[in-house]
Amino acid sequence: MKKLLSTVATAATIAVAAPAFAADIIVVSHGQANDPFWSVVKNGVEKAAEHTGANVDYRSPETFDMVQMSQLIDAAVNQEPDGLVVSIPDADALAPAIERAVSAGIPVISMNSGSDASKELGALLHVGQDEFTAGLAAGEALAEMGGTNAICVNQEVGNVSLDQRCAGFEEGFGGTVEVVPTENDPAQVEAKVKAALESNPDVDTVMGLGASTVGEPAVAAVEAIGRSGEIMVASFDLSAPFLQAIVDGKAAFAIDQQQYLQGYLPVAFLALNAEYGLVPGGNVPSGPNLITADKAGQVVELSAQGIR
Repeated sequence: MKKLLSTVATAATIAVAAPAFAADIIVVSHGQANDPFWSVVKNGVEKAAEHTGANVDYRSPETFDMVQMSQLIDAAVNQEPDGLVVSIPDADALAPAIERAVSAGIPVISMNSGSDASKELGALLHVGQDEFTAGLAAGEALAEMGGTNAICVNQEVGNVSLDQRCAGFEEGFGGTVEVVPTENDPAQVEAKVKAALESNPDVDTVMGLGASTVGEPAVAAVEAIGRSGEIMVASFDLSAPFLQAIVDGKAAFAIDQQQYLQGYLPVAFLALNAEYGLVPGGNVPSGPNLITADKAGQVVELSAQGIR
């Protein structure tokens, strides 16, 4: 009898601890999970699933492909989940699929990119940073540090958010800015940055739009031509090696949009919405935060752990 009562008590405890309703949530992003930046987003998604008990499925195209991403959203809508999280790098391309989800009664939250289009497409809210404003802040900071001639390296041409970063940077910087398009390949980025610097010795500033894909190879390119200390390198987003470069004085700063929150918060919000009908009343800015030498050392370890 004691054993039976103990078993019943244990089962009751588990029943109380378990979520009353395990929501089904699908996340569709434009970033590949093997990209260091997006692996942090995915880590946030998985931690939110663990904390809320939601069943969460993370999906992304193999490359930056809006047709494939639209198809992934359509497939998610057909599964009728309790919530859908999407990034919106190209609102024109993804609008039909997102609006189809909203019309089907599926709560949608956008994250990372698309803050300007999110509300218009019917999303409940957006979690991320305003990319133009972040670029503006970066440009102003680098101009104050003495920069006059810059390149803005765009590793994902066609991504509206990255275009906004360069546009904001150009306005804030105020000097000469040339956009250098590359692919999402650090080796190619290093070669192109090196070529750009060698062809124009007046360049004194390099603005990267991703720490792993551009920031790190840009630092390597500057070192390769023997101009460390002469050319300032800054980047959006974080990686442990780029943060170390900041600590070592080889880079100026990084712009942290806290992408872990971009993965975590939409899942948590949609789980709460599914169970209790709760949802924040507006967008949630996850950044920008400038990480300079005095702060970089503190977040190197968290970056290595896939949290920052």
